[in-house]
Amino acid sequence: MGKNYYVYMMMNPGDTVIYTGVTNDLPKRVYEHKNKLVEGFTSKYNVTKLVYYEMFNDAYNAISREKQIKAGSRRKKLELIESFNSEYKDLQLA
Repeated sequence: MGKNYYVYMMMNPGDTVIYTGVTNDLPKRVYEHKNKLVEGFTSKYNVTKLVYYEMFNDAYNAISREKQIKAGSRRKKLELIESFNSEYKDLQLA
């Protein structure tokens, strides 16, 4: 069985900042963001809330999707989040 890859979006508590990323270990990556173990954009803007993710079987498709989402407008990102998580809740991973 191969690895899974995830494209995810996180927001700050006020839902004013959206961050899009890709990883092969979503629980670990979300933990790193929430605990500010990642220097840079997410720690600077307090991006701690997982609001969206998609799973892929290969890295190429995941990276392609991440680029597609990042190229879209803020409105498109919000529509995508709302279609998956209409209340912008912090999604819990098992």
